[in-house]
Amino acid sequence: MRRAAARRPKEPTIALINIVFLMLVFFMVAGTLSPPLDSDIALVETKALDGREPPDALVIDSGGELRHRGVVLTSVSAFLNRMDRRPDETVRLMPDRALPAAALLRISAELRAAGAEHIVISTERALR
Repeated sequence: MRRAAARRPKEPTIALINIVFLMLVFFMVAGTLSPPLDSDIALVETKALDGREPPDALVIDSGGELRHRGVVLTSVSAFLNRMDRRPDETVRLMPDRALPAAALLRISAELRAAGAEHIVISTERALR
């Protein structure tokens, strides 16, 4: 009679599966599940659009000139007079990239002084 081959002891795979599962749960909770943006995708830049700003936005060019719905304005108060709603609602600004920060701060201060409580600055989001 032949002897039966010696059996190997079973490996404790259940413990390994439990550890891997716990690591998976940890990284799902601690990490981000959204995939990164592909590097070969180029998003639309604001300057490449047809020049259509939101109809309620106060557009400020690089020289500090104010425009609302295509009309050149002389002051912030002229913009607030043209608005279809109360000045204490949200005011949306669309400044040019080359506008000096001091001019943007001055215009924002004028809006605050006139009663604007919420000022939102629309910008181009940089993802790189």
